[in-house]
Amino acid sequence: MIVMPAQGASRIKDIVDVEGIRDNMLVGYGLVVGLNGTGDTLRNAPFTQQSLIGMLERLGVNTRGTALKTDNVAAVMVSANLPPFAPQGTRIDVTVSALGDATNLQGGVLLVTPLMGADGQVYAVAQGSLATGGFAAQGQAASVVRGVPTNGRIANGAIVEKEIDFKLSDMKTLRLALRNPDLTTAQRVSAAINAYLGGDAAKADNPTTIDLRIPPKFRDDVVGLLTEIEQLRVEPDAPARVVIDESSGVIVMGQDVRVSRVAIAQGNLTISVQETPQVSQPNPFANKGQTVVVPRTNVQVDEQKDRKLGILDGSISLAELVDGLNALGVSPRDMITILQAIKSAGALQAEIEVM
Repeated sequence: MIVMPAQGASRIKDIVDVEGIRDNMLVGYGLVVGLNGTGDTLRNAPFTQQSLIGMLERLGVNTRGTALKTDNVAAVMVSANLPPFAPQGTRIDVTVSALGDATNLQGGVLLVTPLMGADGQVYAVAQGSLATGGFAAQGQAASVVRGVPTNGRIANGAIVEKEIDFKLSDMKTLRLALRNPDLTTAQRVSAAINAYLGGDAAKADNPTTIDLRIPPKFRDDVVGLLTEIEQLRVEPDAPARVVIDESSGVIVMGQDVRVSRVAIAQGNLTISVQETPQVSQPNPFANKGQTVVVPRTNVQVDEQKDRKLGILDGSISLAELVDGLNALGVSPRDMITILQAIKSAGALQAEIEVM
């Protein structure tokens, strides 16, 4: 079981985002060449063949009507994140992923690929040699694959060609968005800002958004205002919640989890089935008979007699709840079932979220 420590004061910059200061997703379609026979099979990937023919025609090579059999080319999707306020000429990293039946992109080179935003406009152009995090090797009777060789990255592989028009200095009001929406946290953020600025410039509009009016002395220095505000410390608040990952048996509890008075009994029933087949064969020099396998099954039931019963007093804290469950000697898997049963009984004053 993992217990979250008591929350302390956090910087505003760590719990809020400023509207307009954000990344933008870019995507593009391109070709990777120079592969050592690990590219797309053109017969199985017609889009790769069409893209290859179109690229060669733009370079003055006519291949229409020709049966192309190269396996050193792969169609790929290229994705990247455009940072906020990235000027023209800035380089950004790109991720390249195989689109067809290519088996390995190691050693390939991405040709010029325009990267478009959600509005269909080109904001960057990518090109360069790939670096894959995996590898694949194959012989006549065996093969080995480590990682994902059909996915790679190009560090600084794209150049920003167009800036996103957003002028922070022209803003009259700012909107701060909490990363974890909460009414109490939003009120605390606005109160901390107003106490620092000495007015009522900030106001919590809803559990997520805090509206901030630019004070007169910061009209020409919005960046300076944000620099000072983001260093203010606020203690975030969060609802009482228990997060359970049943696949791995991980339990995470918030510090405000409370449990009413409840009794817990925990016991185990183990059933063991063991197969020990035996071979039966005729005696030596017997006239008739055959060798057969005779099944032997041993079933054992182990029911623990020392069932444990524990009583948790009313309105106990998180530490007391953990100590009580540990005192019962239950495993994390059993804790998940116990917590869900306590919630069903109405004694767990918290929200359970199953991942």
